[in-house]
Formats: sequence, C-alpha cells, structure tokens
Amino acid sequence: MSSPALASYEATLAGLERRSRRRALTPHQGVDFTSNDYLGLANAPGVKAAISAAIDRGVPAGAGGSRLLRGNHAEHETLEAQAAAFFGVEKVLYFGSGFAANVALFSTLPHRDDLIVHDALIHASAHDGISASKAQAVAVPHNDVEAFEQAIRRWREAGGKGRPWIAVESLYSMDGDQAPVADLANLADWHDGFLVVDEAHATGVLGPSGRGLASGVKSRGNVVVLHACGKALGVSGALLGLPYVLADYMINRARNFIYSTAPSPLMAAGVREALRMVADEPERRMRLEHLKNFAGEQLSSRLGISPSGSQILPVMIGDNARSLRIADRMRAEGYDIRAIRPPTVPEGTARLRISITLNVDEEQIADMVQRLATAIEEERS
Repeated sequence: MSSPALASYEATLAGLERRSRRRALTPHQGVDFTSNDYLGLANAPGVKAAISAAIDRGVPAGAGGSRLLRGNHAEHETLEAQAAAFFGVEKVLYFGSGFAANVALFSTLPHRDDLIVHDALIHASAHDGISASKAQAVAVPHNDVEAFEQAIRRWREAGGKGRPWIAVESLYSMDGDQAPVADLANLADWHDGFLVVDEAHATGVLGPSGRGLASGVKSRGNVVVLHACGKALGVSGALLGLPYVLADYMINRARNFIYSTAPSPLMAAGVREALRMVADEPERRMRLEHLKNFAGEQLSSRLGISPSGSQILPVMIGDNARSLRIADRMRAEGYDIRAIRPPTVPEGTARLRISITLNVDEEQIADMVQRLATAIEEERS
C-alpha cells in the first residue's frame, strides 16, 4: 500500500504514462546507434592505457575536495593548459559535466542588467543555468539571426543598459544542424556583447582538427565556448574556454565550481589522451565523415529523409507512442535506437535520434535502415 505522501508523485508518473512520456532506464542492447561516442574513444585502448598509466604513477581516483581546497590536482591544471592550447583560448576550466558547466556559466557571468538571448533549442542545462541567472532572458526561433538582432534591439529600446549574451549550440543535439556561428559572433561584436557557444556535439568531430565550429571566432575577447569530454572525447567532464578575466571571475563566483568536489584526476588524464588522439589521428574524423554520408544516403533513398548533414540523424515520427514502439522493435532486432519525446523536443516532434559513431560499419548501417523502413511502414498500415 503506497503512502498518501507519495500520491502526487504517483499521479504525475501515471499522467506521463498516459501520454507516452514516462522515462525509464534501459540497458545497452544491440548495435550502438544511440550513443554520443562518435569517435569510438570511450573504449579506446589508448585512453584506457593513459588512465592505467596515471594510476601507476600515483594519481588518485578521487580529488578529495573542491578545486579551491585540496582537490586542485596537477592533472587538472595540465589538462586545462593542454586544452587551452588545443582549442586556442586563453583559459580553460575543467568541470565534472557539461550540465554543471552550463549551469555555472549562465548563473554566474551575465549580470543583472544584461540580457541573455538564447536559441529556443539550446540544451536543457543552459535553460537551467539561465533560470538561475539574475539577467533577463528571452528565447528566439531556432537559428534565426534576425530574431536575435530584433530581441537585442527591443531590449535596448525598452531601456536595457547592460550587455547582451547570445547563447547557442554549434551543432544541435536533437536536430543535427549547425548554428550560424560567424554571423552571431559579428552580431555580438556589433552590440558589444558576448557569444556563448556550446560545442558539445561538435568537439572532436567538426572544425579544424576537431576544434569545433567556433574555432574561427574563439580568439575574440567576447566568446565563451564549452567542449564536452563525454561525447566524442569518450571520457567525462567538460572544458569551459574563456578569457582569463572571466575564468578568474568564475573561480571566485561560480558556486558549482567553488562548492563541488573536483572531477576525478584520472578522468583528466583520460581527457588529455583523448585530445592527443583527436589531434594525431585525423583518420577517425575522416572515417566518421564517410559513415555519416553513407547513412544519410541510405535514409534518403529508403525513407525519403533529407539528412541533417552531421552524425546526428533525426527520423521524425510525431506520435510519442508510435516512436516508442518503433524504437522497441529496433532494439529487439539488434539495433540500439532510442525514441526522443517531449519535453526534450517540441510537442508533436517525437523522433528517433540516430547517432552515427565509429562503433558501427556500413553493413550494419544499411541493415538498420532497411529494418527501420519496414518498421515505420508497418506502423503506418
């Protein structure tokens, strides 16, 4: 018999179930078409060897405290210096996750008089950070540069005195399309503001040597970039790249940084090796590019779907329950594909998010798409 104190929670879960929006943990099952391990580094011998070597030289598993106490390990600082040089930014701060970094960034840097103008499809972690900010915030339609411009102008006309912060993802995690980063950087310059670019799904994959899509604008003093370490880099954490003065300000004011136990020094050693592999093994990106193009051709020819142009290939279904049924069927047939439903994506846009990684080959891609086409067709009949 359940407790009356739990009734409201049970009712909420029941409501999610009725709308096919209830989530549950599902183990690995079948060939990987759902992870963000784009370059296949999560299980790479080189990354594992780097972590093993760090253990052998006495690097601890845990930091033992926050970075401002005894948790500031040499592995953290070495990683931050290496990452700053690789990505071409003044300073990098290593966080335990991209979520923590985004919340710290948006809740700390924009001032009360500032305006945060963000793409409507930006990461949930950015939304949480923006909600914790004292600055005014406004969402604008996806990838609409003119809408960003108009939002800033309306704010100024209404008496806005601070600086605008333009916030986008460089490669969107659910649609797989790219932001107009150069145009938005120019807009930030014109309005004496800042540009924040979340490179989570581009890091290691896109841009010169995998440095991301904002690589051409990072040298400006008004650009902040976030590079995830748990996606193409295959380890964990996030690297926040920013000007020295903003990094110093974060160290002194970002509660997520000040009061959190520092990330594992062993993970920092693993990220260092992953960055080296990204720099020294361009064939990984070349192979991923080939597989991404092959998958796009398969989806286009068999399902009439226009590919996104990236390794993230959404297959729009629309109905929540139908997307779940198709995903379940694909996993039963040996292919790990997941359904993405609201509120992660807008209402009515439930989809299958197909992720292309170096964990698959052409034969598996072709067979997966054929089975997917059959499953979708049978759902319609």
